[in-house]
Amino acid sequence: MSLTQEQKKQFKSIGHHLKPVVTIAEQGLSEGVLAELDRALNDHELIKIQLRLADRDDRAVILTELCQQISASLVQSIGKMALIYRKNPNANPKLSNVLRF
Repeated sequence: MSLTQEQKKQFKSIGHHLKPVVTIAEQGLSEGVLAELDRALNDHELIKIQLRLADRDDRAVILTELCQQISASLVQSIGKMALIYRKNPNANPKLSNVLRF
């Protein structure tokens, strides 16, 4: 799913105030991490994740693989933080970061 520049701008302003929901470390994308990301995206639609990987190239590879596996869009990646989005048609207005802000 491709996001427009307007959507990215809006999501970046929302994501600025979010705290990381999931941390991905040296062990990479395990089943547990993917399950937690899937659950968080279903609940919140827009989440911030932290990548505790030293190498910039490793972070880029992990983010690309992650977005493909969970059908999400990368909104922004700065340093060791990334903001990802996946639309949920049945989003709960009390949990969704997109609908709350």
